[in-house]
Amino acid sequence: MQNTNIPRATTLTLALQLAFAATAYAAEPVDTTLPSVTVTGQAAQDDYLVKRTSAGTKTDTAIRDLPQTVTVINQALIKDLSMQSMADVARYVPGIGMANGEGNRDAPIFRGSSNASGDFYIDGVRDDVEYYRDLYNVEQVEALTGPNAMIFGRGGSGGVINRVTKQANFGAPVRSADVTLGSYKNRRLTVDVGQAINDTVALRVTGLVEDSEGYQRNATLKRSGINPTVAIRPSKDTNIVLGFEHFEDKRAADRGVPSLNGVPMDLPVDAFFGDASPDSRPTRLNSNAFSAAIDHDFGGGVHLSNKTRYTDYDKFYQNYNAGAVNVKAGTVPISAYNNHQWRKNLFNQTDLTFDLDTGSVKHKILTGLELGKQDTDYLRMTGLFSNNTASINVPLASPDGSLPVNYVLGGGSADRDGNSTAKIAGVYIQDQIELTPQWQLIAGLRYDSFKLDYHNNVAAGLRAIPASAADLSSKDNLVSPRLGLMYKPMQAATIYANYSVASFPRGGDQLSSLTSINQGLKPEKFINYEIGGKLEVAPDLLATLAVYRLNRNNVAVVNPATGIADRLVDGQRTNGVEIGINGKITKAWSINGGYAHQDAKLLETASTTALNGAIVGMVPKNTLSLWNRYDFTQAVGAGLGLIRRDDMFASTSNTVVLPSYTRVDAALFYTINANYKLQVNVENLTDKKYYLYANGDNNITPGSPRAYRVSLHANF
Repeated sequence: MQNTNIPRATTLTLALQLAFAATAYAAEPVDTTLPSVTVTGQAAQDDYLVKRTSAGTKTDTAIRDLPQTVTVINQALIKDLSMQSMADVARYVPGIGMANGEGNRDAPIFRGSSNASGDFYIDGVRDDVEYYRDLYNVEQVEALTGPNAMIFGRGGSGGVINRVTKQANFGAPVRSADVTLGSYKNRRLTVDVGQAINDTVALRVTGLVEDSEGYQRNATLKRSGINPTVAIRPSKDTNIVLGFEHFEDKRAADRGVPSLNGVPMDLPVDAFFGDASPDSRPTRLNSNAFSAAIDHDFGGGVHLSNKTRYTDYDKFYQNYNAGAVNVKAGTVPISAYNNHQWRKNLFNQTDLTFDLDTGSVKHKILTGLELGKQDTDYLRMTGLFSNNTASINVPLASPDGSLPVNYVLGGGSADRDGNSTAKIAGVYIQDQIELTPQWQLIAGLRYDSFKLDYHNNVAAGLRAIPASAADLSSKDNLVSPRLGLMYKPMQAATIYANYSVASFPRGGDQLSSLTSINQGLKPEKFINYEIGGKLEVAPDLLATLAVYRLNRNNVAVVNPATGIADRLVDGQRTNGVEIGINGKITKAWSINGGYAHQDAKLLETASTTALNGAIVGMVPKNTLSLWNRYDFTQAVGAGLGLIRRDDMFASTSNTVVLPSYTRVDAALFYTINANYKLQVNVENLTDKKYYLYANGDNNITPGSPRAYRVSLHANF
């Protein structure tokens, strides 16, 4: 693997911006009283910095006073960068990357941990079906790195992503529409309309319609969504928000190109392996969600909240998968499968917070209960080609011709027809303690009872399906501690140390991984040790630093005595550094940036294709993102961004390398009048050829060539 480093000039630029204007602000007197407000603070419309969040503690807390890394991508940054996906968001969060989700889902990697497709949340409630999430109804995206099980429950091994939605409220009326047109027939319309009807009732509706194509072969994308909410305020101390969302996403799956001689094949970006017809590789999601949130302030620092969310998901995808190229024969093997998943999630969370003083020590205590049930049906079928096998060799010179496929249950060993039920009960307590004006402590503990039952509908005897049709079951008692100590040498600075633990049950992130072997094994455990600091280098500019070690324990490997994977070992370790900067350097100059250094290795493995000591796939040593916006006048502004990534291995086989790249993005902003704004975004300004990510060694996604987006933002 090449040893490519972040350019020195770029790193120096980031360092200088981190240090800018620190001296004048740092000497203010200390005041660390924990706030009693319950409404999370919002950034100004043109400000990238969000100063407060409830994401890390379930209480309204200054980000500066959280002993962990929390990155908030707010509405201003989403609009300025014309973000439309979780992949767009992840580029600007240090420590989080994306993998190739087989062309049908978001596939985040948190601090080297890739079993994270279930670590998505919406308004703090689990949203764990695999699909591509949109931002049309999102106020901000909160990304937390490091284990977060004390707040979010099972999983969260390397981090979580929480979407905060736009909801009805009693503030100023909202009437806006955004129209975006761009390269590759990008056509998108979003609307956001809301206002208070009277002192008791407020309404809001957000909506999306998109009909786009893409830079890959026959790429299609049709998305639509509507999310009405109503806020009811029966008294000044009680607020109720009811919501419904219907969302659809239809697209053609594309798993990318194979490798050759240890690197991605040098092909046009629209090269496709398999039947290139969009109808042969559909991906569809249809979801309906109902939500209710009740908040009541008893006064005296006592606050009660309750959230309920029910979601019905219907997800289907079908795709082609290229294998290793046979250079001598001039062919490449193609396989295919489809997968259908139906899931019904029901979660309820109740939180009680109250303030308590014990002498000079101040406490903000959180106690909570979460109950959940997840019912899932699975159907996976393997494609059999004209040769009646699950793989067919096609000419390397023309790998995208018509390929008739018959999808059969039992065509491959990974096929399944089953259903599962997961039942969750979690209780937790947390204490945010102000020991002195300089010293603060956060201590928390969560206990989860997690029971998963899986029923195999497949009768014995189907070809290539394991003969056992026995029901499988596991029950885990998960204990998730969290301890963070903070020292504030001055008002503007915090130094912290943090310890946290998360558990990953054997059922996997999609509740479908139980086997007769692993159902009795302890869950995987992720232990994070972290030290760091946060500095408000100016009133509206926050810099963060974190140094961490994340250990992955209880990894199942083959036991020489039994020949099966029932031996638990310490399997993976990630050592890393994360640096972030967010806010305003001057009134005219806004910035958002992050740098991450990650060293993720396998300590011991059960894989036959990865050796002990192998570098974890899709985890580059160094990544850097830096976005700047400068407003020359009240009407005219410009943006310039840089994304840099070291080369990285496609998988733990460490045989295929995705080369490093530097991508430059740009934007122009023009305010026509108080009601209309126009912007132009250019992605990949230099038209650099690069590769985004992979799923194994032979499913590699090329990045987009130069692309333009023109957006009109209207307020009426």
